[in-house]
Amino acid sequence: MYIHAWQDYQDAAEALYAKSPTTTRYCVKWKAAEGKLVLKITDNTTCIKFKTYSSIFLNRFEALNLSLMEKMQNRQKVEPPAPEDEPMSAPSPVPAAAAPSSAVPSAPGTPAAGGVKKKPKKKKK
Repeated sequence: MYIHAWQDYQDAAEALYAKSPTTTRYCVKWKAAEGKLVLKITDNTTCIKFKTYSSIFLNRFEALNLSLMEKMQNRQKVEPPAPEDEPMSAPSPVPAAAAPSSAVPSAPGTPAAGGVKKKPKKKKK
């Protein structure tokens, strides 16, 4: 059955997964030619679908995926610690010469630095 309101779909999908996490399957279909996104979650007895042609739902879709993946991995959201009343003293910086380094420095933009090496341009005839 298709649910037309996003919040209803999200609540129903999370409730369905919480009810039977071992048998629940989640399927995403994207039809680029039509610009249609179909989300389906089922536990072999209940099937819930959501269909949209709007790109507005992409952020909501990403949030739902994140929420379901956290539940599937049995992880909880990590919240940053609350700030305390007393400011903590910052550690003194260690000079670069005093810090031992085993890594070989690489130039920025090279593959070792995480960049992608560009192919040379071909000459036109």
